[in-house]
Amino acid sequence: MQKMTVKDILKATDGELLSGNCEMEISDVMTDTRTIKSGVLFVPLVGEKFDGHDFIPAAFDMGAAAVLTEKETELFIDKTIIRVKSTLKALGDIAKYYKETHNVPTVAVTGSVGKTTTKDMLYSVISKRFNTLKTQGNFNNDIGVPLTVFRLEKEHEAAVIEMGMNHFGEIERLAQIAQPDIAVITNIGQSHIENLGSREGIFKAKMEITKFFTNKNTLIVNGDNDFLSTAKGRGEYKVIYYGINNPENDVYAKDIQNNGLNGTTFTAVTCDGEYKIEITVPGEHNIYNALAAICVGREMGISLDKIAEGIKDFQPTGMRMSVEDINGIKIINDCYNASPDSIKAALEVLGYAKKMRKVAVLGDIFEMGKFAPKAHYELGKYVAENGIDELITAGENMKQLAKGAKEHGVKNIVSFDKTLEVCEYIKGKLKEGDAVLIKASRGMHFEEIYNIIKNK
Repeated sequence: MQKMTVKDILKATDGELLSGNCEMEISDVMTDTRTIKSGVLFVPLVGEKFDGHDFIPAAFDMGAAAVLTEKETELFIDKTIIRVKSTLKALGDIAKYYKETHNVPTVAVTGSVGKTTTKDMLYSVISKRFNTLKTQGNFNNDIGVPLTVFRLEKEHEAAVIEMGMNHFGEIERLAQIAQPDIAVITNIGQSHIENLGSREGIFKAKMEITKFFTNKNTLIVNGDNDFLSTAKGRGEYKVIYYGINNPENDVYAKDIQNNGLNGTTFTAVTCDGEYKIEITVPGEHNIYNALAAICVGREMGISLDKIAEGIKDFQPTGMRMSVEDINGIKIINDCYNASPDSIKAALEVLGYAKKMRKVAVLGDIFEMGKFAPKAHYELGKYVAENGIDELITAGENMKQLAKGAKEHGVKNIVSFDKTLEVCEYIKGKLKEGDAVLIKASRGMHFEEIYNIIKNK
């Protein structure tokens, strides 16, 4: 982070200086006392199970230069304390101010599924020309986005920021903080449908990313998605469509060659010509990610040769469609999170494992609400369509998927209530020549299953 002063913090938050020096410099902004170092501003957040205000004395003891507070707080001699209405809002307000002061061309990424993978592929392309900052891990909410913005340094020339949401208004707030020049929406599926009520609601929430767009901004969307194909004409900003085998899209893929678990090659068709693209990770969804990266790269003036190089060099973040060979077993580790669409994509990838016994280990999809039983049941047919030899499930909703798979002809099915039971069952069940998919929502902790297999 580049230095700010307490005066800057007061201006950004409209806060009140209770004590201390407004000329004091701030070297970083932190919300976790475990990472506090000398010279930082500590922002105490209030959560369901904790209250950061309880750690204000500890923050000062560890060298914090200043703290925010939204509560009555003990004053410390020679310590800088700033009162704000909401520490969470103030965190975003400071990040917005910082971004305005240290602005670089910024790409924001959202969507029902594929945000992190798309963000990483965009970074792989953009960094071929620009020194680029990207969101680490899944720091994509009202805490993670500000903390990402604070990582902007003088040497950065561009930024790729991921934006997630569970409710209406969240993407709008993140867009206000990050101020993207270009936005990418990967798709509109069923993730978080419990909170947003319908896919129409999800579409409306994702489109909040354009709330502050003008004719200088660009929206890049998957033109093959039924909702996103209607994005044009909703504002004065530029809209670019990408898709597969559809010349009506501005950029599209043709002559697709599926290389199984080794990836895909295709020809990208643009207004400037046709280009051969190679992706070294499997799945049709990664073709869409690559097309999004091509659109962004072209908007940022990156040559197609460099774009192709960036796509070829891309490697997914851990636990996201990572393919490994361990003791003769092919493991498709995609257990970071799950939605109906991402499970379909993962089953398709497992289906690429020719001449191998295909084992799908699947856990519950969360935040589906009343839609959960039907959505899980309908996924059962995709297990059958992709030739899965054995299905192992964990969780109550996955029993509906198992029922759907059985009714579509899958014979070898074992269902458990908990992840731990799968861990016990799978010991000794896998053998050399198997291909295993591990996938569930994050709260199922399916990384434990991966560790069992890896350490077998």
